[in-house]
Amino acid sequence: MARTADTYRVPIEAMARDLGLDFYEVDFEVVPPSFMMEVAVYGLPVRMPHWSFGVRYIYQLVQHRMGHSKIFEVVFPGNPGRAYLANTNSVQENTLVIAHVLGHADFSKNNLLFKRAQEQVGFHVVEQAAAHAHQIENAIAEYGQNRVEAVLDAALALEQHIDDDQRLTRPRYPEKPKAREPRTIEGFRKRFKTLPGEDEPPAMGREHARVSIPPHPESDLLWFIAHYAPEMEDWERDIFLAVREESYYFHPVFACHIMNEGWASYWHARLLREAGFLPNHVYLDALKAHSDVVRPFAGDREIALSVNPYHLGFALWEKILEDHDLDTARRIMREEDDCSFLHNYLDRELARELGLFRFQARRNGEIKVGDWNIDALREELLAPRYHFGAPRISVVSLGNDGSLELTQDHGGDRRGLDIEHARRVLEYIHRVWRRPVMMRTVDIRDRETVIKVGTPLH
Repeated sequence: MARTADTYRVPIEAMARDLGLDFYEVDFEVVPPSFMMEVAVYGLPVRMPHWSFGVRYIYQLVQHRMGHSKIFEVVFPGNPGRAYLANTNSVQENTLVIAHVLGHADFSKNNLLFKRAQEQVGFHVVEQAAAHAHQIENAIAEYGQNRVEAVLDAALALEQHIDDDQRLTRPRYPEKPKAREPRTIEGFRKRFKTLPGEDEPPAMGREHARVSIPPHPESDLLWFIAHYAPEMEDWERDIFLAVREESYYFHPVFACHIMNEGWASYWHARLLREAGFLPNHVYLDALKAHSDVVRPFAGDREIALSVNPYHLGFALWEKILEDHDLDTARRIMREEDDCSFLHNYLDRELARELGLFRFQARRNGEIKVGDWNIDALREELLAPRYHFGAPRISVVSLGNDGSLELTQDHGGDRRGLDIEHARRVLEYIHRVWRRPVMMRTVDIRDRETVIKVGTPLH
């Protein structure tokens, strides 16, 4: 690996295993910064083409040129794992990056959310995503750019709306109600049945009973639309299911972001400290890169209105390993996600030590610091992480005419929706559903609102 710490990779990997890390082999590859930027934006080295990724690329490029963002590496879990390193990294930076990647590889192999996702999606997501991209290219050639883009607009607008409690491969709802177990009749009811008189009319056969669709509120919107859209073509369903499959891959990355980055940061710091084979200048420069990664503030500022997940996760793991042994830390790593991690281990003392606080930004630019309450602080940190970062939307009814009714659990979300944005998403859905679509929600002022697209529903 040119300009990398390949000289130190093998001993670092050996030392990581000796210290208890358990990971699949990782293939490292050095690439240009432009490729790194594309991978960071698309989420995968090759992914289905869509205009929304171009918008994200421009934002990332602006952040990079303003000095707010530097991408050292991008990691993909699997067996083997893959890691891309920027060819502009120094040897010292890549020494740290390789140690950091091994921390990620240990986390993704052993954390239960990651394991469950990889067992369902597979251990070769990069190749699968490339196959999805090829599938989209074939669809564009056969059906045209506009038709395919309309389907991708809808599918990618709903990419967070999966139900990770359900398996990736799940059957359609049963078409007939389940037969009820015969009820045992005893006592007075049994004697009453033997009295003379007219026979009871025969019960309507269960084969004529209609099953409600959905039988319960359904939050897996990608799955539901792919299986129940009245006029969807097979190639359109395939696109929805491909997006859903990739969402199952991304879900644990999102749900464990603070834990995962903190675990990788803890282990790169520890591996550097214990790597006696590193020359002093490599160690010191790598240590400086570590300080830049886990510092709480951006640039030279002494305060920040956002939280660096590397800093927060690193501090939490250091505290856990001070108070407990490595076996306990590894059990926590296996069993928790960010929500339980912060609820269980971010206490009042550590929050004060880290200088965490709640605030409100006023329209005139003033910042008002809120009351200091650890429960409220945890909720503030976790609010963007609940439910894959998306509002809780469920299908509640499928009409006889094929009309689709959705509802938002605004009580669970504790917020309303931007109505214009929600309407735009419903318009995307309507293009593939091709029947009326409506959603019950509340706006940002908590006023009940019904959004309808297509022929009005009654």
